[in-house]
Amino acid sequence: MQLHISPSLRHVTVLPGKGVREFIKVKVGGRRLSYRMLFYSLLFFTFLVRFVFVLSTVDSIDGGTKCSTIGCLGKRLGPGIFGRRLDSAIPEVMYQVLEKPINKDELKGRSDIPQSLEEFLIEVKKSRLDARTFALKLREMVSLMEQRTRTAKIQEYLYRHVASSSIPKQLHCLALRLANEHSTNASARLQLPSAELVPALVDNSYFHFVLASDNVLAASVVAKSVVKNALRPNRFVLHIITDRKTYYPMQAWFSLHTLSPAIIEVKALQHFDWFSKGKVPVLEVMEKDQQVRSQFRGGSSAIVANNSEKPYVIAAKLQALSPKYNSVMNHIRIYLPELFPSLDKVVFLDDDIVVQTDLSPLWDIDMDGKVNGAVETCRGDDKFVMSKRFKSYLNFSHPLIAQNFDPSVCAWAYGMNIFDLDAWRKTNISLTYHYWLEQNLKSDLSLWQLGTLPPGLIAFHGHVRVIDPFWHMLGLGYQDNTSYEDAQNAGVVHFNGRAKPWLDIAFPKLRPLWAKYVDFSDKFIKGCHIRAS
Repeated sequence: MQLHISPSLRHVTVLPGKGVREFIKVKVGGRRLSYRMLFYSLLFFTFLVRFVFVLSTVDSIDGGTKCSTIGCLGKRLGPGIFGRRLDSAIPEVMYQVLEKPINKDELKGRSDIPQSLEEFLIEVKKSRLDARTFALKLREMVSLMEQRTRTAKIQEYLYRHVASSSIPKQLHCLALRLANEHSTNASARLQLPSAELVPALVDNSYFHFVLASDNVLAASVVAKSVVKNALRPNRFVLHIITDRKTYYPMQAWFSLHTLSPAIIEVKALQHFDWFSKGKVPVLEVMEKDQQVRSQFRGGSSAIVANNSEKPYVIAAKLQALSPKYNSVMNHIRIYLPELFPSLDKVVFLDDDIVVQTDLSPLWDIDMDGKVNGAVETCRGDDKFVMSKRFKSYLNFSHPLIAQNFDPSVCAWAYGMNIFDLDAWRKTNISLTYHYWLEQNLKSDLSLWQLGTLPPGLIAFHGHVRVIDPFWHMLGLGYQDNTSYEDAQNAGVVHFNGRAKPWLDIAFPKLRPLWAKYVDFSDKFIKGCHIRAS
């Protein structure tokens, strides 16, 4: 048989193979065959070939009769065209296998499980597995990878817990050197502040800041950043509170590194009459808290050994073991009205913050009768850090919490707070705080897990004046998703979280915000090998 197409593409002639002039003429429409029509024809043909290839591949996985001809297209496409269900058991078989739970002991000592996606694909191509075997191999590989990922994540949390809970040898060195300097150098024992400036400590025309810390290096950065960014530093008074063991190193540092014209006061807790003579409820609570934690938590090894809990739950329990959560330095802010009876208003600063702007405008904020000026943490672009409500901190499965509070109430941040002490003295905030600490102890620490923020949220509930987020940017110690440029534009940045800027686990791109206020050429800093990175 011969096929002739006329030059005009208007006629197609089919001739029999025996040479007889019997023929069939097919008349084609008068319109020429365009390049566009040819292109679309080739495109459709290419799609058809790919479709047939996919169907034949599915057949091979299904383990049925091999089918690689165009006839398969009819079998596969036909039911779909006429609205019938595609008769294939592949999804059901695979779902049954994948949904079946696997015991981790089944994977122990197995050397036949693919260690990577590449190995898995090679094995699949080589063995031409049926659907059930394919799903079994996939389940084993994913389960093994999941176990290894969980173990690695828990180890990471454990190492971070150890790193953040321990005192780095550089900071220990700094405290020892300064204590020695205090005992041998008269300049390191200067009265802070000098006698003529003492009246300013109770003068409400000054801007008063309170910093509670047992970390000399951290306190030095906070103080320096406050003063260096102040427009009127001669009106700034910094009250630095520390514990007994850190008092001499702290006094030596600020005696030798003056921040004039700002006024610096360094006091240990035992120097406050109210604290040394009166009954301090939080100290009694802390003693009981420590006893309960030692029995209830079982230590970090017991927490990590739990195979049923998710890594982030284990991380939260490890964080609850951090010494700072049972430190009086962390509770001291609840006693500000008693510690500073002559002051009307103070700004309280944590020692893991860095100030980047003048803070005097905080005194111009109308507190509207509220006690605590704070930034809310339930609204913001960073959904990880700025999505905190009462339910994020309090255990609403406990009836005592569920009956008294609304889980959707927006939380707020400790770290940079304006406290109207005059308004505070007219409330029962401190009594409420102590009451809920006691309730948490009676409940075996089941109302909340860690920190002073949960009882603070309860005690200050209804007494919070929300301030602009510019004044307090959080999360720089939790995750490094924070943009360096955004952090630079905040008034105060807070390295809350484990990755403190003075630790080796600090996030490298964010640490310069803190390190710029450390003089690494200072003899004490240099002598203790404290470096910029």
